Amino acid sequence: MFSASSATFSSTNAGANPPRGRGIARLAASVVASGLVIAGALVGAGTASADEAPQHQGGATAVLDGLKTFDRAVLTTDGKKQELPAGLFEMTVDGGGKLKTYCIDIHNPTQDQAKYLETPWNQTSLGANKNAGRIRWILEHSYPQIDDLAALAKQAGTGPLTERTAAAGTQVAIWRYSDNADVEAGDKQAEKLADWLGENAEDVAEPKASLALDPAAVSGRSGERLGPVTVRTNAGQVSVTPPADSASGVKVTDKSGKPVTAAANGAELYFDVPAGAADGTASLTVQATTSVPVGRAFAGVTKSQTQILAGSSESTVSATATATWAKKGAIPAVTAKKNCAKGGVDVTASNEGDEAFTFELAGIKHTVEAGASETVTVPVAEDQAYDFTITGPGGFTKTFKGVLDCKTSGSPTGGTDTQTVDQPAPASAGGSSTGTGGDLAETGGSSATPVIAGIAIALVVVGGGAVFLLRKRKTQTAAE
Repeated sequence: MFSASSATFSSTNAGANPPRGRGIARLAASVVASGLVIAGALVGAGTASADEAPQHQGGATAVLDGLKTFDRAVLTTDGKKQELPAGLFEMTVDGGGKLKTYCIDIHNPTQDQAKYLETPWNQTSLGANKNAGRIRWILEHSYPQIDDLAALAKQAGTGPLTERTAAAGTQVAIWRYSDNADVEAGDKQAEKLADWLGENAEDVAEPKASLALDPAAVSGRSGERLGPVTVRTNAGQVSVTPPADSASGVKVTDKSGKPVTAAANGAELYFDVPAGAADGTASLTVQATTSVPVGRAFAGVTKSQTQILAGSSESTVSATATATWAKKGAIPAVTAKKNCAKGGVDVTASNEGDEAFTFELAGIKHTVEAGASETVTVPVAEDQAYDFTITGPGGFTKTFKGVLDCKTSGSPTGGTDTQTVDQPAPASAGGSSTGTGGDLAETGGSSATPVIAGIAIALVVVGGGAVFLLRKRKTQTAAE
């Protein structure tokens, strides 16, 4: 018999804007579960399971290579001065390509070789930042977008600039808007550049995703074309990969039923499901090579400092959509995305079947009538890693995981080891240590890594993930 689940997520966030630390205590989450809900688990902040990929709304996926072009800056926090590196990070894109980024969370360390996903602003700290548009303006009007440093220096009235000082000045200007930080560049010309950028920055709109599919999940009866799934991209054309399981007979087509192998921005794709197909699910993938728009945010799959794109080579971008079909009964389509405004994850369940679809979430029963949809926000504490699986009739299952990182830390308390400038081997608040050996500065690692590892262990001990079991209202299936 199905046993109802309950999930309780605790958070001690005081609000969307006040500065705060990142101690272990406020990261704690407790989950109470019984019966079949044991499949869920809270993922430590420094790790992620290899068998399930985190949800991605499309675009580039990349691995952090480290801080590459930087100079010095001085951060003042509570009257104490801390020297740290400031400049450009580099990332390697899965499938090919390189990205250059600046960080937008000065007190949060980066993790060596962390994986990042192209992410909408409203799912990061930029969503609540009234100056997010000014940060994008800075990126478009400084290095490396402006690589003629003599011209940049002349326009800004700074005096001679190098790649290192131009990168440092740009990062300092960004930190003043992203973190409201009291920070100055160590080099006089870099400081003048930071001042000029801050004084002239204008509010511009968020750039669109390099590639996305909307919606990311559809459902319907076998014998129909399920969709449409609309392609959103800045690439001239994307390739379309149909479901891998050819035995099901499901094809990707346009509205008229013509098979599709390539598509452009605005194209509508459908899953053409044969009438005799057994109840099931399938996915399609679209992929392209394009330059990711400057100003796109990149959020860590695990807890690692959020980045913002400053430059992109031609890079591989992709997006995936799924379809669920059945002959009768409830036919679910489920998606999830971070909701920073509400401090949680939005789980949206739609039902294209002919019976009501019922699921329990945090001890509350929700019913989605035939042809309707419902969105439920699952509360998740700031900085908490989440990992939950939703199951339903006909073997339907969907796993969602990630880290809710919606705010900048505001101060280094509990998040990084800090040293003042008069101490040897200063550690950065920007995510990489610059001790005398210099290794960590090159990799983007941090002296705070042991702290993060400790948080990860603590999360595994005190937390648990939630599994939300979706089922038919009437009779239980054998899987339940």
